Formats: sequence, C-alpha cells, structure tokens
Amino acid sequence: MYKIQFLLLLTLLGPLVLFGQQPGKRQTAVSPSKTKSASQSKLQSGPMVGYSEMREVMLWAQTKQPAKVQIRYHETDNPSVNYLTNEVQTNRQTAFTAHLLADQVEPGKKYTYELLIEGQKVSLPYPTQFQTQPLWQWRTDPPTFRFGVGSCTYVNEPEVDRPGKPYGGGYEIFTALVAQKPDFMLWTGDNTYTREVDWNTRTGVLRRYTHTRSLPEMQPLLANTHNYATWDDHDYGPNDADRSYWLKPVTLEAFKLFWANPNFVFSEGCAGTFFWNDCQFFLLDDRTFRAPNDMPDGPEKAYFGDKQMQWLVDALTFSRATFKFIVTGGQIVNPTEAFENYSIYGTERNRLFKAITDAKIPGVLFITGDRHHSILHKLDRPGTYPLYDLTISPLTSSVAQPRADELKQPTYVANTLVTERNFGLLSVSGPLKDRVLTMKVYDQKGAEHWTKEIRANELK
Repeated sequence: MYKIQFLLLLTLLGPLVLFGQQPGKRQTAVSPSKTKSASQSKLQSGPMVGYSEMREVMLWAQTKQPAKVQIRYHETDNPSVNYLTNEVQTNRQTAFTAHLLADQVEPGKKYTYELLIEGQKVSLPYPTQFQTQPLWQWRTDPPTFRFGVGSCTYVNEPEVDRPGKPYGGGYEIFTALVAQKPDFMLWTGDNTYTREVDWNTRTGVLRRYTHTRSLPEMQPLLANTHNYATWDDHDYGPNDADRSYWLKPVTLEAFKLFWANPNFVFSEGCAGTFFWNDCQFFLLDDRTFRAPNDMPDGPEKAYFGDKQMQWLVDALTFSRATFKFIVTGGQIVNPTEAFENYSIYGTERNRLFKAITDAKIPGVLFITGDRHHSILHKLDRPGTYPLYDLTISPLTSSVAQPRADELKQPTYVANTLVTERNFGLLSVSGPLKDRVLTMKVYDQKGAEHWTKEIRANELK
C-alpha cells in the first residue's frame, strides 16, 4: 500500500488516487510499467462481464482517474463486423466505474470484446469474451450450462486489518475457478469485507469495494465469465449487520456501482432475479429488512421481511423454471439455532417452508454461503420433496469449523463437509423432461472433493 504521507500528498493533488489502490502490498502485480500503454495504466479493475440476456449484455470497468471508456465487440466467428457500446465518462463521484451496454447482439452467440480507454485498446493477457443466452424455447431442449458458486472473499490490507495472522489468502482459487470455464459465476455474499475504517463513510465503502475488485488473480474470471451477486453482512456493513445499519443506502449504492445484475425488484435492498436457460435464480437480500439476531423469535422477527417474502412466494409460484435456485447469504435449511442461521428466525422460516408446500411449488433449492465451510443439508418433508441447501464458503477468507451438533442434525448429508477454501461448480444437463443438476466442490487448487446429482423429477 501507499505510505500514509504519500497518500495524503497525492490526495491533495487531485482525485485520481482516491480509489487508485491495489490489494495489500501486491501493487507490483498490476502497477503500470514502462512497457504498458497509457490506456492500460489508467485501468483500475475489470473489465467484468455482467448479466447476459438474448438481446443485451452488460459489461463493467473501473479506471484510476476520469476517462472515456467503451467496449468494442464482435461475434467470435465473424471478426470483420465490430460494434460499440455506449461510451461512459468515468468520474470520482461514482468511483470511476462504468456500466457498458452491448445491445447489438443476437441470441445464442459468443462474442470477443476489447476495452477502450480514451479510444485506445487496453491489451490484456487473458481472454475477454461474453455470450448471449440462446432462444431454445419451443425449438429444442435447453442447453447444458455450468456455473461457479462462491462466497466470503477477503483480500488482505495489512495497514487496516486486525493484527496477527492474515485473514485472507489462497487467491489462486480464482485461477482454478476460471480454468473450469463456467458460463457464469454466482457470488453469494461477503464478496468484499468492509472493515472498521470503512463502515462510517462513503469514502471508506468505495475504497473497500475498489480494493477487493482490484485483486490481480480475480481479473481473468471477471473478464471471461458472466457475474451475478447478492450480498451478506460484510459487503452490506459490519459483522452481523441488520436493518439498523446506518449507512445501508451507501453500501447499496456501492453494490450497484460494482456489480451488473439485470434488475433490482425494490427501491431498497439488492434483491432481484435472473434466468439461465430453463432455470431461475432468486437473489435474496438477507440484511436490509432483517431484525436483530438477538430479538426474541416471533411474527415480528423479520429475516427477509414481509415485502420480500411476498414477492418471493409470488415469483416462485409464477415461475415455470425446472430448478428454482433461492440464493442468499445465510444458511436456510440447517436447523441448528446458532450463528446467523435462518433457524433463529424460526417463525418466518416455517412460514416460508409452509408457503412453498401449500403452493405446491416444484424444483426449489437453496444456495447459501457465510459459514466459512461448505456443506450440503437436506430437509425431508412429509408428503412432498426434500429441500436442499448447498452452502459454499469460503473463497479467500479463513476457514471455520461447524459445531459438533450441526453434524448430528438429520439434515446433514454425510461426506459433504469441506473445511478449506473452496468453490462450487454446478451444471444442469439433459432433456427438458429429465434435467439433472450436478453439484461438485473443488478446493483452491482445483482438486475435486465431492459430487452429487439431483434429478428435477425428484423435486416434484
């Protein structure tokens, strides 16, 4: 990191350094050198590929100082015809971020793109590609697709981290993840860790988001894989933060600046949804409406809250997706009343499970994070199909063990506990009437730990 005196001096000179930082003491990995072009030296982080639809794809980039940013793209199989996104003038007020819309695309195509800063191509040492979703409905079976899953991304910054052993590490996990070539990445919360130095100011929040996003090992995954995200306590606010967090409009602003989700269903919070082929993903916000953990359980103790709960049940009821993935930070199925599990909000938890049962909604599964270990829970329900909850955690944060009694719960699926840094890789394959979900868990080096298949016909 910059020395304090140097940072103060540069800040006085102008806006270009407020967010121009690199993770920890790793600047040299991405610092400008004499061999780099002027345009490349202006790039802070990204480019990142956001959501994918049939008629548009969103891309993202961040510069170190005010600059004009644009994406030039072409069909990978037809490089002779190029298109341009909108041009964005980045500025200090929005942390020099740019959302760039590729809206001259056709369904089911792969595209190669280039980032332009001040009209000059930025040369990058890894592929930069995106894809549009295919128009398969009424024509063919839905294609096979694969997506990565991960949560808890801590990037060290020694000057403001707690003393002692570094909490983050294993950044090579992103290299192992991108090697699997997922179609998209699902970030399930704690995607960055705000610290004491960040919680009370917009400047601190935007610096933290910038610091995490600038991790060199993360860049190839961002540039070549579509990315969708929801948050949990650490990217929302302090540890275990609830609806009382005083700066939540600012962290929501930061979330929207740094991610490129296709929609936000409420004016507050980050809840939204997206489709990939025949599957629908419900990105839930477990923080904005959340009552304090220590509040006695009862009808007034909200977790998702009435408004979000009503939307979710309505959207699940309306959905015709084969698999309906409910994605949120904290564990849902684990019945252990501890930590921040949904079980300590038992009244609302029972209400959600009952609503899914009463409405006879097929194909529901949960994907969660938070716990700093990975595990699969399965809740058997009389007269209907079981509810699965796949917890994947952590990516680069430190590891935590489950309590001994959690492994004695009837919901625990044996041999699925992973207590090291890891990620999930899920695939959906097969004909429409017999789709199969395959779940695999890999460690930070890319070694597979376990795999399990769930057929859609088992979730009816």
